[in-house]
Amino acid sequence: MIAHTSEIPYFGEHTQLTILCPSCGWKHTDFIPAEGKKPGAFSLEIEGIEMLSVRIIRSSSCTIKIEELGLEVEPGGATTGYVSNIEGVLNRFQGAVEMMYRQAKTSNEKETIGKCEALLEKINLVKNGNLMVEITLLDPMGHSQILHENAVSRELTERELEELEVGPSIPIFSPEDVK
Repeated sequence: MIAHTSEIPYFGEHTQLTILCPSCGWKHTDFIPAEGKKPGAFSLEIEGIEMLSVRIIRSSSCTIKIEELGLEVEPGGATTGYVSNIEGVLNRFQGAVEMMYRQAKTSNEKETIGKCEALLEKINLVKNGNLMVEITLLDPMGHSQILHENAVSRELTERELEELEVGPSIPIFSPEDVK
């Protein structure tokens, strides 16, 4: 286990916690704020190419949505937290779509190929500043944030809290489990 505490500008003191298993390669990274946070959402309109550098802090409990593109990523069992920017988030979505595209081409799934090509084109329009979209972070643990003066924060609704995934749980081992 590696714990590193640092000050993230405009976000406060955080501990980056990384747990590694040298035997099986399992890894988990997350960012935990020094002070308690409330469940919350952040959103920001991406209005041009200059917005691509806006800093994003995503915890392992965060769902990211770009509704105009029909893109959403929920936390799963292997989700880790990261600090990136808007372009980095778009690149992650692009990588996932490109993987689906390659699989569709291998299977000759024409409909899926067309949908992937259209989505990749839209992602590139956003990255080139030619398509305005809104990115939204929904975090039931309250550890995620968009660091920009125009970012809008709000509390999560009761419905959102009920429906949102909370991400991976770190396994707890007792001494008897480790041999």
